[in-house]
Amino acid sequence: MKLMMKSSPPRKCRTAVRWLPGALLALLLLLPSHAQASIFKGEALDKAADVLTWVVLIVAPIVGIAVFWLVHILPEKIAEKKKHPQTKAIQVLCLLSLAFGGLLWPIAWLWAYTKPVLHKMAYGTDVEEELEHEKAELKATENEVDKLRRQLAELEAKLAGKSGTEGGKA
Repeated sequence: MKLMMKSSPPRKCRTAVRWLPGALLALLLLLPSHAQASIFKGEALDKAADVLTWVVLIVAPIVGIAVFWLVHILPEKIAEKKKHPQTKAIQVLCLLSLAFGGLLWPIAWLWAYTKPVLHKMAYGTDVEEELEHEKAELKATENEVDKLRRQLAELEAKLAGKSGTEGGKA
């Protein structure tokens, strides 16, 4: 039975380890000592640095906030496109997600893509539809607004006629 002993590295490895630091030092000495850090020089470098500073401090945060906002309203847009019956609730969740740094956004995204099974069981459809009584109320309101506009126009005409006759009497 042979005893397993820790063997030393082969002779070739030991010699490679010895000359490695010398090779690295020679490589560093052969590299050029003067390096150019920028393609610009003088005033052009200062101007490029100023422009880059404005971009990083002003433009990048504005673009970042806009993209963050646009991504966070995506579930709301998807719900509107799919006529999800809980679109308003998804919209509120998207707004809350903006306030909470995006933590609620995945929930809003999933909610926008889910099929509203309970809504379908209750109402017989899984999309938001305007009910007939809502359409009738809207039509009545529009008729009332038109009637008020006509009355306002009549009152303005009477007032204009009255002020014209007063100007003639004086």
